Amino acid sequence: MSRKVFFIADQRGAAAFEMLIVFAFLGVSLLLPLADVAAAGFRFVSAWGALRSFGQRIQYDPPPDITNWASWKSGLPTSVAGYPINNLQVLCGDAMAACSAANFASPKYYTYTTTVTVSPIILTAVLCANSCSYTLSYSERFQ
Repeated sequence: MSRKVFFIADQRGAAAFEMLIVFAFLGVSLLLPLADVAAAGFRFVSAWGALRSFGQRIQYDPPPDITNWASWKSGLPTSVAGYPINNLQVLCGDAMAACSAANFASPKYYTYTTTVTVSPIILTAVLCANSCSYTLSYSERFQ
């Protein structure tokens, strides 16, 4: 029997060669997009945790004079766990309007936002349809 006939009759290596193709297909079409979604999820969970941590700081370390909202608002941190705290507002009165010199009712709520930026590898068209930055908002009532 010649070598050529022997190798054609013995196809033990065919399954190993096909496995490379199957693994490449599964890796690119299933695992990489799943990794994109997981990475974006971790970023969102981390940002949400930073928002909650900032809210707990305000809840459990309130200012001595809550009616003087302008003085303690400037003393708060501007970022938590690497996420910027933006648009911090103290809402006063039953109308839930931003506290100001004209609105001197007692503070009821505080609200603020942060920005999360994701950087997908494969799912850019799905996760970044308009922009890869997302804004998360958070509000809590003063106790």
